[in-house]
Amino acid sequence: MIRVELPAHLRTLARVDREVSLEVAGAVTLGSVLDALEAAYPGLRGTIRDHVTLKRRPFVRFFACEQDLSHEPPDTPLPDAVARGAEPLYIVGAIAGG
Repeated sequence: MIRVELPAHLRTLARVDREVSLEVAGAVTLGSVLDALEAAYPGLRGTIRDHVTLKRRPFVRFFACEQDLSHEPPDTPLPDAVARGAEPLYIVGAIAGG
């Protein structure tokens, strides 16, 4: 099971608590986890990444094992700790300004 922590506004849309668990078939990549998340919670489609291009939305960031994965391609394998469920994948709403 892959653990994913969502920011408050996405938890509201998905109607879930802070963390969700997902089954991911095949390789555990950033793209496959996002595919599984959108399949399990259709209300999140288009909120994390664009419907057509599947590119990350501005002001949404991805972190795992203290690494920023926001600019990595979707086929990037996630760290082993995330794939085993020991650590979550964090989806964070970025804040602009200073």
